[in-house]
Amino acid sequence: MDDTLKRLLDAEMRAERLAKQAEEEQDSTIQHAMDDAKVENDRFTARIPDLHRAFIAKAEERAEQNIAELRRRYDERHIQLRDQAEQREDEALEAAFQILIGPER
Repeated sequence: MDDTLKRLLDAEMRAERLAKQAEEEQDSTIQHAMDDAKVENDRFTARIPDLHRAFIAKAEERAEQNIAELRRRYDERHIQLRDQAEQREDEALEAAFQILIGPER
């Protein structure tokens, strides 16, 4: 009986040591993961200004493209309106002339 009790006590002691070792390893793993997360967070935080500059540069590029497109459309419309005005200039002058001399007839 003493032998069995002694073996049970030894087994319990080993189990406690294993549990304590597993708990320490778990704590170590958690701490390591937290340290890694902090390093990654710091690295990301350090990159924020670069990301912001890249975003601003891309936005400025798109804005410049939009402005160029609007200018192109404006120029095309301006040319169309100028052409229409030139095409109708003689008609407008004739109509204005008829209005001016019309009542006198």
